[in-house]
Order: sequence, then structure tokens, then C-alpha cells
Amino acid sequence: MQKILLDAREMEHPEPLQISLTHLRTMKNDEYLYMINRRKPIPLIEIVKEKEFSYIAHQDSKDIWHILITKNPTCNLEELLDV
Repeated sequence: MQKILLDAREMEHPEPLQISLTHLRTMKNDEYLYMINRRKPIPLIEIVKEKEFSYIAHQDSKDIWHILITKNPTCNLEELLDV
């Protein structure tokens, strides 16, 4: 699986959502989006659920959110989590 990294910790709303949606529209089955953010991106997660993508959202011990999203339903995103 190829990682598409998006570090959104210094971005202002709505830039992380816009960039994420652009990546999701063009994402291949062997790719996944790995977003790092200072808060949980609820609007993005709602869109991902609606489109039936696979995702996980994990908050680490420093209160940083790690969100992994893929179109591939067989991918184990927990194995790809970098925390």
C-alpha cells in the first residue's frame, strides 16, 4: 500500500477537508490517505462513511489525531498506523 501523507496540524479550516477530498477522488485501490491533525475531522469522517471507504481515527497520547482512509476494503489500516 502506498501512503499519501497529509499533515494538517498547521492548516486552517477548510483546507484539510478540501485537500483530503481531492486525494479521495483520485485515490487508487493500492493507496491510503494518512492524515495527521490536531483535532478529529468529523466532516471528513462523515463523508468517508457515506462513501463506504474503510477508515480508522486514532488519538495518540499527545492528543494528535491519525486518520487513515482507503478505498480498499481488504486493507488492514491498523497495521499501517504510525503511533
